[in-house]
Amino acid sequence: MSQELIISISGMRGLIGKNLFPETATGYGSAFGTFLKKRHTGQEKLSVAIGRDSRPSGVMIFSAVAAGLTAVGIDVVDLGICSTPAVGVMLRHLKCAGGIVITASHNPTPYNGIKLLLENGIAPPKEMAEQIIQAYRDARFDFVDALGCGISKLDTHANQVHLDKVLAIVDKDKIRPKKFRVVLDSVNGAGGVEGLMLLEALGCEVVPMNVEPTGIFAHTPEPTAENLTTLCQQVADSGAVAGFAQDPDADRLAIVDEKGDYIGEEFTLALVAQLVFSKMQGPAAANLSTSRMIDDIAAKVGCEVIRTAVGEANVANAMIEHNCVIGGEGNGGIIDLRVGPIRDSLVGMALVLELLTETGKTVSQLAGELGGYTMQKNKYPADKEQAAAIIEKTKAAFPDAKLNTSDGCRFDFPDGWIHIRTSNTEPIMRIIVETKDPAVVKKYLDTIETIRLDILKS
Repeated sequence: MSQELIISISGMRGLIGKNLFPETATGYGSAFGTFLKKRHTGQEKLSVAIGRDSRPSGVMIFSAVAAGLTAVGIDVVDLGICSTPAVGVMLRHLKCAGGIVITASHNPTPYNGIKLLLENGIAPPKEMAEQIIQAYRDARFDFVDALGCGISKLDTHANQVHLDKVLAIVDKDKIRPKKFRVVLDSVNGAGGVEGLMLLEALGCEVVPMNVEPTGIFAHTPEPTAENLTTLCQQVADSGAVAGFAQDPDADRLAIVDEKGDYIGEEFTLALVAQLVFSKMQGPAAANLSTSRMIDDIAAKVGCEVIRTAVGEANVANAMIEHNCVIGGEGNGGIIDLRVGPIRDSLVGMALVLELLTETGKTVSQLAGELGGYTMQKNKYPADKEQAAAIIEKTKAAFPDAKLNTSDGCRFDFPDGWIHIRTSNTEPIMRIIVETKDPAVVKKYLDTIETIRLDILKS
């Protein structure tokens, strides 16, 4: 990743002591607080709920952000270490004006970040995010006097409030008698405590891995195949029905089947959608980079899938607008509006266990019935101009493709699709290809690689 501090509509992310400092976080907190005061003009006292993942730098960032908020007259509710979805649940539960999650998601321990949420639990839309960023850069803060400063108070109920909402969407009495043995790898992040609470409440025998929230990650924290070899071995050795892997802020879930095989994050949404569609009718929402598996599942029950730009807020807003029964992203992020408009690994675990209960099938059987696609994800250093040029030449190379340009460009073909876009959080270009035939995946990628190298030479 770049050594420059990243400030985007997705929030702020950087390296502690290199480009992310206490004064950085304080200014960002003051900018957010100033924005909220203007947004809620006339309300006497506003509060913001703040939760953090387990990184050692989290306390420092919390203190700095809290100082910035209280300096502009905003009260702070300190939720301590908890998952990103728990912050979203709690800020609505407490009727806060906004929320902040201190996390760098799947990035390694040296990174941390600040994610902003509005009162509905969704990140600010682009135009609002840009207002906050500009206020931060201009140091345009509405400071108050000594008597107007906000206060900070501790609230330790986030895990339980979140857990209660998740348990309410599944049939606990059906799942508990199964006494599923499950391996949980929480990578020493924020989700271990909540994850154990959920699985034990559902009657599971839990084999815990890295559930202590130390922030010293036991392995590279992104829940991808190469980082979960130990989990795969543990599932196979322990005779578990599944292995569940969370990322550090517990908004993503990857699944390992009963054989100890990593089935891929794309299957998380597909499996959950299969259960939800068996109980409810309505549209689903997924971003442009998500597998066609969810389209296949929806089509079988006569439902549609709303495709959005990449980003949790884009999916959540589409779900609200279209009254979707389920949604998410192919990175293992499940959104169920019954719990909240945020990706939620606990929702994923609960619904997958209910699917196992309802069908009597194994994870490998279910995945085998849903699969049949080959997907490859590549990323390259690229600025927006280079990516735009690559997209334009790719359009010329595939003139018969159906195009969606709401986020980079997605090319749809009868046999698969390609999505090319720049990242919101890193100075890179992402290319995702999915087809039924691995040889076609290679053909598409080779074509784009030739275009990419040609652009870089020019």
